[in-house]
Amino acid sequence: MRLHILGICGTFMGGVAALARELGHTVEGSDANVYPPMSTQLEALGIGLMSGYAAEHLQPAPDLVVVGNAMTRGNPAIEYMLDQRLRYISGPQWLGETLLADRDVLAVAGTHGKTTTTSLLAHLLEHASKEQAGLSPGFLVGGVPGNFGVSARLGQGKPFVIEADEYDTAFFDKRSKFVHYRPRIAILNNLEFDHADIFPDVAAIQRQFHHLVRTVPGNGRLIVNAHDQRLAEVLAMGCWTPVETFGIGCGDWQATLIEADGSAFTVHRNGELIGDLHWSLLGNHSVMNALAALAAATAAGADPRALLPAFASFESVKRRMELVGEVNGVRVYDDFAHHPTAIATTLAGLRAKIGNARILVALEPRSNSMRQGAHAEALAPSLADADAVVFLHRPELPWDASHVTAALDGRGSTAPTVDALIAALHEQVHPGDQVIFMSNGGFEAAPRRFVERLRQD
Repeated sequence: MRLHILGICGTFMGGVAALARELGHTVEGSDANVYPPMSTQLEALGIGLMSGYAAEHLQPAPDLVVVGNAMTRGNPAIEYMLDQRLRYISGPQWLGETLLADRDVLAVAGTHGKTTTTSLLAHLLEHASKEQAGLSPGFLVGGVPGNFGVSARLGQGKPFVIEADEYDTAFFDKRSKFVHYRPRIAILNNLEFDHADIFPDVAAIQRQFHHLVRTVPGNGRLIVNAHDQRLAEVLAMGCWTPVETFGIGCGDWQATLIEADGSAFTVHRNGELIGDLHWSLLGNHSVMNALAALAAATAAGADPRALLPAFASFESVKRRMELVGEVNGVRVYDDFAHHPTAIATTLAGLRAKIGNARILVALEPRSNSMRQGAHAEALAPSLADADAVVFLHRPELPWDASHVTAALDGRGSTAPTVDALIAALHEQVHPGDQVIFMSNGGFEAAPRRFVERLRQD
């Protein structure tokens, strides 16, 4: 079958393309921005790429058009597809019907931590498969897991681990992507208001999460954050699946911190000691991700005690507190931050590790919710552990960020361009500082540009 994928260079759709090619389909695709690293990864798989969304890209007609959720009416390729009555399907639905129907699906849902937890769960099952045949997983991750080097693969065993996004499926299907996955095991990691462009309030997100809960079978498992009241409210709407909870100091799976920065902790399950866990990640949010992945891997048949050594070899996803350089004692990180809670927990973890050293933050309001100002009131409190903040306030930002920086008691400033932001940081930085660039976009390569600026001093 010849598939044409619209929006093929997005991380999710690129993963769909790789899986389709591995299944033996002829795959091609279009995207507005065809550029490395995704273009390189796809071309190496023998996938043809076309720049732009011209109708001609769908001529001659493919057997099936797989439509990414960034596509909208008015797009030339979409209009041609509809006018010519070509067969089409969304990426999540194609996955659900073609690949996932015969697999034991482990879905990782939540406002934060999906990519890291999905990568970690795949890593744990891969580790377990060395002792227990049949656990080597397939996966689809919204990033590139350091332990695998690719965002998707079919795998050899029955498990398939997938990042389960609550964002909508396609222009013709406004349900959340994750309702198509029909998991046997689902992690509900956390639930907060986000995606203000498609959800009017948190209750609308809760309804989508309950749609996911409705699809998990009675012989499956729900792994649920014990601290999250909104998730408790979701389960109160109706639950037909055994639930295991996880938390720091509470829940069926409990962590007790050994190190305040979250790099070491003790795990108990229902009061029984599992063991101590040591790894390189920081922050309470990382501890919660670890508990969720450990619980899910155990539900899939792995021995939790045998999994503990695997955490030490876990390599996090690119752009999750990724150290991009160290110059004259200044450490520069690139972090995929898009929500105040994630910002706060990331900074708290770093603060616990470094003590009184200074933390400088460069923040780009890049997500739709950030750009709309949905998180404006929570931003200043989330930056409590930062010693200085430079906020990228582009002229087209539709809200005034000055009240955010004003609430930082002299620690905050704005910059209208990335060049100005880098210059402002450079004026403030001293040896020993920790500098974090936070954005869920490309940030115009600001972290690496800043490292080069430091090297020129």
